[in-house]
This record gives sequence, C-alpha cells and structure tokens, in this order.
Amino acid sequence: MTEDGAGGRRPPEEEPPRGSMRFQDPSTAKRREPTLAEQRARRQALEEQARQEAAAEQARAQAEQKAATRRKVLIGGGVTVGLVAVVATWYIAGTGDTVNAVCTDGNGTVQPDEYCDDNYATTHGGYYNSSTGFWFIPIGGGQYRQYRYNYGGSGTVGQPVSGGTYTKPSGNTTVKTQSGKTVQRGGFGISGKSSGGDGKSGGS
Repeated sequence: MTEDGAGGRRPPEEEPPRGSMRFQDPSTAKRREPTLAEQRARRQALEEQARQEAAAEQARAQAEQKAATRRKVLIGGGVTVGLVAVVATWYIAGTGDTVNAVCTDGNGTVQPDEYCDDNYATTHGGYYNSSTGFWFIPIGGGQYRQYRYNYGGSGTVGQPVSGGTYTKPSGNTTVKTQSGKTVQRGGFGISGKSSGGDGKSGGS
C-alpha cells in the first residue's frame, strides 16, 4: 500500500481488467496523428470525389450544349417550315386559278384559237370591240363574223362548245387557250393581258 498525503495508507490503484474499454477525457485527450495509410486513403478519396464532381460537371455542360443545339434546330426548322408555308401560300394565291379559253363564233361553235387574236384580226382587216368582247373578221361582201372566248368550256373545232361561260374571269385568274397560249396571266398586282398584249380579252 502507498501513503496518502496525510501519512496514511491507501490501497494501490487497480489495473483495468483485460478486454475492458478506457474512456478518455476529451479536454485532456491528445488527438492521434493519422497513419500514412490513413492519409493515403483519405487523399485517394478526395481525389476520387474531385474526379466524380468534374465528370458530373462535364456531363451537365454537354447536356446543356445538346439541349441548346436541339432548340436551335427546332427553332430553325420551325422558321424554315413556316417560311416555306408562307411562300407556298403566297405563290398559290398569287398565281390564282387557271381557266381554259375556247375560241367560239357568235353561235357558240368552237373555232381555231387564232380567230380570237388581235394580231390575226387586224392583219385580216378585222378589229376587236372592247365593249362587246368580240373580234370582228370580214368574210367578204361587207360582212363580218364574230368571235369571242368561252371560259372554262371544252370542245373541238366545228363542234358546239360544252360548258363554260362567256364572262371574263378576274385578273387574278390565268387564262390559257387550248393550244397552250396564255391570254391572261393572273397574280397579285398583274393585270389581265389578251393575246394581243394590250389588255383586251374576249369577254361578253
């Protein structure tokens, strides 16, 4: 036994039994320095975390770039489609409908296209009357035969015209003869032209 401060005796300190835990006072305990293996493991963990964060950031940037590219493509495609639609609509509206013109005489019998032509009429001593829409071509003896266009009808020379009307279409309508000659070109801002080119056409 050991002496205490008063000269008395006190029992010796007992050693803790094997397998028991010793508790340290946090205020007095000294922190243990990590071993080299622990330091290396910690460093590798930090490096791995940094690599994962960098990879995640790179993936996010690539995803944003792809999304931006898709938006540009979609916007560009939408603009292109919209522009094509506008142009197509303008073209269709600008060109208007196409109507077939059939040259007929005063009785409605189909005649050659040349008889409804200013140049042909004038070179054969005839003329065009804009108030009636008839071409007058002399046939001898001071007499004239009348010719005019039927619009939308059909038929062969020498036969009565089938269908159509003698009312001239609007200026937005393209008018072509059976031989394919354009006597009026439709479209926005384009006035009707006759086969003679002076704005005359065979309407009633």
